[in-house]
Amino acid sequence: MSNNYTQKKIAVINDLAGYGKCALTISIPIISSMKVACSPIPTSIFSNHTGYPNFHFRDLTEDMVPYIENWKKLNVSFDGIISGYLGSAQQIEIVANFIKDFKKEHTCVIIDPIMGDHGKTYSAYTPEMCSKMKELVKYADVLTPNITEACILTDTPYKKSWQRKEIIEIAKKLSSVGPSKVVITGINQKTYITNLCFVKEEEPVFISTHKIGTGRHGTGDIFTSMIAADAVNGVDFKESVRKAAHFIKKCIQHSIELGVPEPEGVVFEDLLYMLNK
Repeated sequence: MSNNYTQKKIAVINDLAGYGKCALTISIPIISSMKVACSPIPTSIFSNHTGYPNFHFRDLTEDMVPYIENWKKLNVSFDGIISGYLGSAQQIEIVANFIKDFKKEHTCVIIDPIMGDHGKTYSAYTPEMCSKMKELVKYADVLTPNITEACILTDTPYKKSWQRKEIIEIAKKLSSVGPSKVVITGINQKTYITNLCFVKEEEPVFISTHKIGTGRHGTGDIFTSMIAADAVNGVDFKESVRKAAHFIKKCIQHSIELGVPEPEGVVFEDLLYMLNK
């Protein structure tokens, strides 16, 4: 047997919630099921995600630098880097430095700029954090904002209804600062949820799926994790977006059929077999 096999690896920077599926508790099994090793960098620990009425929380900012320094000593490398929710301006700076230190020629950087939704920034997201996130996205190869975040990053006024040419212009602005691939998610169009898939110097593609139920925690984490694993595995970007959108729809549908309460997120574990087809 050959000893030359090297498994693909992705470093995932995000928080960890003990209950309620989101962030690292989704990324680790999704990425692993797609035959890619997942190396987490936890930014904070929650007893449960913040969609519940109360939670215990510990910030891990002070631990992130020595944690990363030990990886430097081990001389580890990654085929992909995912940046998820970052809870402070300092964490954004730490992630920027991590990318500078660990990005190699072959490394794909995927940034999910989790800043807000439904036309508003999250209450904890300060103007300083918004400014630093605008700098961080310049390091992305792939950027996965929702329509609210795309507006924030481009200083575009948010509205509920969009023409497709307007969304394409926003994607062009985002791509012009660095990322060669942009997918703007969660565009509401009547009975559909639409994603714009934008690749530099290619025709943009809109990928739509029928709406099912209401929003559930963790769907964005599934989406970004699948896009990242496919990226390091060499899957076509547009095909990857289609696959992720289809898988999320199936997960939501399955969760509704099982009667799973919305705060608990989506039941994806029963459907992981679909990721290896």
